[in-house]
Amino acid sequence: MSTGEMARDDAIALMFDILIAGGDPMSTTVEWALAELLDNPSTMSKVRTEMAAASFGCNSKQAIEEADLIRLPYLQAVVKETQRLHPVSPLTLPHKAIEDGVEIGGYVIPKGSTVIINLSAVMRDPDVWEMPEEFVPERFIGTDGNVGMKGKDQFQYIPFGGGRRQCPGMALSERVVPLVLASLLQAFEWHLPDGMTSDKMDMNEMFVSANIRAVPLKAVPVVIM
Repeated sequence: MSTGEMARDDAIALMFDILIAGGDPMSTTVEWALAELLDNPSTMSKVRTEMAAASFGCNSKQAIEEADLIRLPYLQAVVKETQRLHPVSPLTLPHKAIEDGVEIGGYVIPKGSTVIINLSAVMRDPDVWEMPEEFVPERFIGTDGNVGMKGKDQFQYIPFGGGRRQCPGMALSERVVPLVLASLLQAFEWHLPDGMTSDKMDMNEMFVSANIRAVPLKAVPVVIM
C-alpha cells in the first residue's frame, strides 16, 4: 500500500526535470531574441531608445525589476515576435481524437487518431499574419499588442500550445524571458564578432528536442563606461 511518500531518488529526478524543462527553453528563447536583435539593427536601436527613455539605458545604475517591464512594451513585443518565429517546441505533444465526427479544415479525423499540431506553421500562416517570415515586433504594438498567448481567436498565436494541456511554464516564461533580455541589454552593448555584419548571420533552425539555432550565437558584450 502506498504511503504517499516519494523516494529521494525519484524526487531528485523530478526536480531535475522541472529545472531543465523550465530553464533550457527560456535560455533558448533569450538566445533567439538577442540573435534577432543583432540581425535587425534598427530594432535593436528602438529597444535601446525605449530603455533609455524609461531610465534603463545601457550601464544604468538602476537595475531592472519585474515590475518595470510594463514600461518596456516594445521589448516585450520583441519577445512575443521571437516566440512567434521561433517557438521552442514547434510541434505539440501528441493528442488523441476521442470522438467521432471531428473535422478540421475539411479533413475528418477518425476517432483514436494521434494528432500533432505544427505550431510554427500556425504562427507563420500568411492568411493570418502580414509578412509572416519577417521579424516585425511592431505587429504586437497598439491594437495587436493585446494578442495573448492564445491569440485573438485562440489559435493565432500559441507558442505554448492551448487548452487544458497548455505548457505550464508559460507564466514563468512571460516574466523571466523579458527580464533576462532587458538585463543583458542594460548591462552591455552587443556586437557580432570579428567585424561580422548582420547579413552574414546564420539564422537557420535545427529541431532536436527543442527548436535551437543551427549555429550557436556568438556575440561580443561591451561594457560602456
